[in-house]
Amino acid sequence: MADHIRIREAGGTWVVRAGGAVIGESKRALELSEGSYDPVIYFPRDDIAMAFLDPSTKQTVCPHKGTASYFTIAAKSGPIADAAWSYETPKEGMEAIAGHLAFYPDKVTVERL
Repeated sequence: MADHIRIREAGGTWVVRAGGAVIGESKRALELSEGSYDPVIYFPRDDIAMAFLDPSTKQTVCPHKGTASYFTIAAKSGPIADAAWSYETPKEGMEAIAGHLAFYPDKVTVERL
């Protein structure tokens, strides 16, 4: 694992809202801290309404975590492009975030209840 990345249980109940609707709620969320970046909450896929997420063609590569795949949220108000991402097969040391989704805070609301 990269020394500047820390993954831990987020604690409490976390919710993600998109277009005013709750699309996920979890007591099993993870918090990933990476250097000077704001921490990111990763939700287990089982706790997200995946029927509202469509795979995107966008991919990015992080040298520490691997290749990220993106999802567009089908919200009532219209699509929210590339609002979520996931590392399907993360690099060694990052396995904890496999099967989890993270969301851009400027596209959705992620909050602890």
